[in-house]
Amino acid sequence: MGQAPAPPGEAVSLLIGQTGEPTAIQLLSDRRGSRVWKIQGPKGAVALKANDPDGDDACDKAAEMAQEDDHLLRLTAAGALSSDYRVSAGTWEGGRWLGVNWIDTVPLWRALALARGPEGDRASVRPWLAGIARTWTEHLALMHAAGWAHADVQPTNTLVTHAGHAEVIDYALACGPGDDRPVPYRGALTHTTAPELATEILATPADIHIQAQPPADIWSLGASLFWCWTGQRPVPYDDDLDRSEKLAVIARGTITVLRDVRPWPYPEFEDAVTTCLAPDPADRPTANELTAAW
Repeated sequence: MGQAPAPPGEAVSLLIGQTGEPTAIQLLSDRRGSRVWKIQGPKGAVALKANDPDGDDACDKAAEMAQEDDHLLRLTAAGALSSDYRVSAGTWEGGRWLGVNWIDTVPLWRALALARGPEGDRASVRPWLAGIARTWTEHLALMHAAGWAHADVQPTNTLVTHAGHAEVIDYALACGPGDDRPVPYRGALTHTTAPELATEILATPADIHIQAQPPADIWSLGASLFWCWTGQRPVPYDDDLDRSEKLAVIARGTITVLRDVRPWPYPEFEDAVTTCLAPDPADRPTANELTAAW
């Protein structure tokens, strides 16, 4: 195996004020033109993101990194994001980098592993599952109140703390008011793309920006919870289909009935997830309504 790529030296030097002299640097992800490292020091840890300078889409990824930094600054100013989240950002010889506060968490899929099996049918798991959903919707409610949609709600971008609280990450694709952005929004993870977005993506040229709205986040939330609780995606289609064919299936608005695939009964949770997946955006609950429902 080759040596793991090192993080941008310029970024590591600037982040020392947050972490102290690094004691450990770990490459966490290297895919689709972006890399993420955990920078650990005696004063704390930071997640450092940077574009792959050798990737075919290096310029696009650098622009996306700059776009995410702009979104973080605007969301923080609007009170929709904690001021502790963004640490710093800048340029390096290979493009752009962004540092955000490290939070000790596990991915949503792993956090719901117990709930996916019949052994999850116990009194202690129900409030755990509901608490994850409630704290997730609280994050989204703040964004939506400020006129933003996260636009990339999916299991990979949702982490769970040891206390069972959801933390939302990755704001590069977020859609906000007066959005003059270098990278147009064309959807995110196919499996959690809302039907109305799927329809727009299929009906417009690839360079046309689509402005995601809060109800699309709610559908994606419901799809993510459905998927991570049951182990099955809410919209069934063949994995061999190309993206446009999958989007065409999603655009029809038909989903698998949750009670047919749930690992165990949880009526209140099932009802909330099902309403999130209503095909008409107007029929979905708001994030505030969901926060109360969980």
